[in-house]
Amino acid sequence: MSDTSEEVGEQSSRPVTAPPVTAAAMLAWLEEASEAVAEGRLEADELIALLGQLREAATACANASDWALLAAREAGASLRQIAPVFGKGYVRAPAARLEKLHREVLSADQFLELMRRRMRGDVEGADDIASANV
Repeated sequence: MSDTSEEVGEQSSRPVTAPPVTAAAMLAWLEEASEAVAEGRLEADELIALLGQLREAATACANASDWALLAAREAGASLRQIAPVFGKGYVRAPAARLEKLHREVLSADQFLELMRRRMRGDVEGADDIASANV
């Protein structure tokens, strides 16, 4: 068995408790990147490439957040329980987000399948999932 498959096996047996990116890890990375820029170790073209990667990662994080919102509701979480995570005590923010998501998908599983298809570039398949809920 290769090291990679052993790692995957170990990861799948562990409970999912935290996302792969945390605010603290991102701040540490930003401090390091800022230092590299100040020292002239990163040039404009490298920063532009980083910008593109960060924007892709931000989209992936937003998608993961949407999936977690759908999954939490399916697991029985109330809007009152979810609202503080949105930074407000109001249920309107998560309710509005759920309403928007439900225009495309009905469940967390459908959302995950939609993200898989979009990642593969299967726009028509992704549109099929979204249009099935109209």
